[in-house]
Parts: sequence; structure tokens; C-alpha cells
Amino acid sequence: MKKYTLKEKLKALGPGMLVVGSFIGPGTITSSTRAGAMYGYKLLWCILFSVVAVIVMQGMASRLGIITQTGLSENLLIAFEDNPTIKKIMIALVSSAITLGGLAYMSGDLTGTAIGISAITGISSRIIAPIWGICILFISSHSDAIKWLEKLLTVCVSIMAVIFIITMFVVKPNIAKVVNGIMPEIPNKDIMSCVALIGTTVVPYNLFIHTTSSSQTWNDPDDIELAQFDVRFSMIIGGIITGAVLITAGTVVRGLEINSAVDMAQQLKPLLGDFAVPFLALGLIAAGISSAVITPLGVSYVLSGLFGWKLDKSDKRYFYTNIGIVIFGIIVSATGINPINIIIMAQAVNGIFLPISVLTLLYLASKKSIMGEYKNNTLQIILGTVVFLISLFIGISSIISLF
Repeated sequence: MKKYTLKEKLKALGPGMLVVGSFIGPGTITSSTRAGAMYGYKLLWCILFSVVAVIVMQGMASRLGIITQTGLSENLLIAFEDNPTIKKIMIALVSSAITLGGLAYMSGDLTGTAIGISAITGISSRIIAPIWGICILFISSHSDAIKWLEKLLTVCVSIMAVIFIITMFVVKPNIAKVVNGIMPEIPNKDIMSCVALIGTTVVPYNLFIHTTSSSQTWNDPDDIELAQFDVRFSMIIGGIITGAVLITAGTVVRGLEINSAVDMAQQLKPLLGDFAVPFLALGLIAAGISSAVITPLGVSYVLSGLFGWKLDKSDKRYFYTNIGIVIFGIIVSATGINPINIIIMAQAVNGIFLPISVLTLLYLASKKSIMGEYKNNTLQIILGTVVFLISLFIGISSIISLF
């Protein structure tokens, strides 16, 4: 297999960074801030698990895309083409998980952006969120707008990431307690906070998006090395950003009830002073736009692969799925429910349905008939199984906790 220099690897960064751009949204900032405020550094282990999980699973997704040169949905259909009953069951499970997760995530995306705009304008997020949802409908239907918007948002979110990481060092957290946070613990049996942190990082439809993106970026098995570097580098950066938010919140706003962007911004005051609130607001807006645009497109793509739709507006099923996801988010965000609770619940819903997507990918990437010599090795199967079992336990626990 061809060897690449570090410079070549850095130049090849792409699909992995797209995934990080997707999960570093309002939900990540809100869930991490709230977890830090409530429990200090005790849930840092959730972020560590999330990083390991996304490196393992997104690595499989990328390899599957490169070898098969098609998406995860299409590979699912091929794997079960000789068993129509199992095929129908898998299509039903995956489509349900991705759709419900996307609906919840869309609600959180619109709400998170609205929180940021509300902090600047003073207008209720309940009013702003539906209006912003209509703007997302317009943006999603204009591909040119999405292209320049993605470039702008990459800069905005990157700046925000640098600020959070610098702030983490400025506030001087207790290193011993930070290290202790790596040890698994569920304080006050608050499983929902754990699920929210994991659900905001390991997003089910990102596995599907990554497979397709990798198949479009690389077409040679020799490129697997580039793809795996892209995955590891990008996911670790995403984990560092999430961890920095939690650690900073656990140091600065420990014990504070988080109900607004103003509350979340307190953690940035040591570095930004009076600029903390407008900066965090702009960061939430930037992160929310990217996630809100990607979410309906991601769900539509997965369903298109499963049901044979065309990937453009000429297919009404694809187009109306996009519209339906956004409209649902508009309705939920306009209900008047505490916006922070909506965001936390959205992450939790993704965590609940995560095991289905993980199991599907693990199965396909382990089949020799699909992957040939590049199928999962024993270590990858073990790691993937561990990720599945932990995500299954957390998902079941969160369902129980809801009732």
C-alpha cells in the first residue's frame, strides 16, 4: 500500500472535517456547557468514548465507501438482496432511526440558532426559530448559497473553537479533577446527560454521509491511508473542541443553571469580557446554520439510497422529505418549550437510535462479499462490537429514564 507524507495527508483532509462540521453545532455547545455546569468534569469520559466511537465507526464508513464506491444505504440493499424479509426489516429499522433522529436534530438546530439570534436581538427564540426555519428552506434549495455559506461557517466555527480552547487554559482547570473525569461515572443517575453528550458527537446519519463522501473523494484502496488519517485527525479535533467547552464550563459556571445563551456565555468572560455574549451568540448562529442545512439533506440522502430516489429536486419524494424535516423543526421550535431542553432531547434521541446505524455499518464492513480483503479485521470487529454494546446500553437506559 502506498505511503503518504504528512503534507499529503493534511492536504487530503475532507470528508472527516465535513462530519466534524456537522456535529459541532448548537447541540454540542449546549450539551457540553450544561454537563460542565451541572457536574464539573465528571462526564468528560462521555466525550472520550464519543471520540473513540467516531474514529472506529467513521473509519469503517470511509473504508466501505472507498472499496464499494457507493453509499451505506445502497450497500445495505445489496447485502440482503437474497433475503427479502430481512431486507424489509432492515430498511424499516434504518429509515425509522435516521428519520426520527433527523427530525429531533432539526428541532435542536433551529432552536440553537434562535438562541444565538435572541441573545443579540432580545426577540424570543420562539418567534425567531420558525422564521429562521423558513430561511433554511430557502438556503437548502439553492446549492450556490450552500457552497459559499459552508466556507463562511468553517471560518466562524474555527474561530470559535480556538477561543474555547484558549479559554480552557486561561481559566486554569483543576488538572487532577479533569483526569478523574475520564473514569466512567453517571452522577445522580443522569443517563440523559450522558446520552446527550454522546448523541451530539456520534450522529447516525453522519455514518451514511461519510460513506458517500469518501466514495466521491477517493477511488483507490491505496487511499485508505489518507482516509483513515482524515478520520483520526478530524475526530480528535472535534473531541478537543467539545472537551474544551465542557472543561471551561465546569471551571467557570459550575453550579449555574443553564437556560440561555447569556448563561452559556459566562464561561467565555475570562477571555472575552463584555464580548462573551455576542461572540457565543454568533458562534451558535454559525454552528446552527451548518447543521440545519446538512440535517435535512442527510436524511433525504439516506432515504434516497434505501428507496431508489433521485438525489435532486426533480424527484418529489426527495424534495418533500427535505421540506418535511425542516417544517417539523419549525413546529417544535415554535411550541414554547424551553429551547435548552429541546436541544438536549434532540441529542438524546440520536443516542437512542445510534445502535441501529452502528450495527448496520459493523455488519456490512465485516462482510467479505462486500469488502473483500479490506473487511474488518478482528480488532476492528471487537472495537465496533464494544461501541455497539455501549451505545445499546445507553440507548435502552435513556428510553427507560423517559418513563
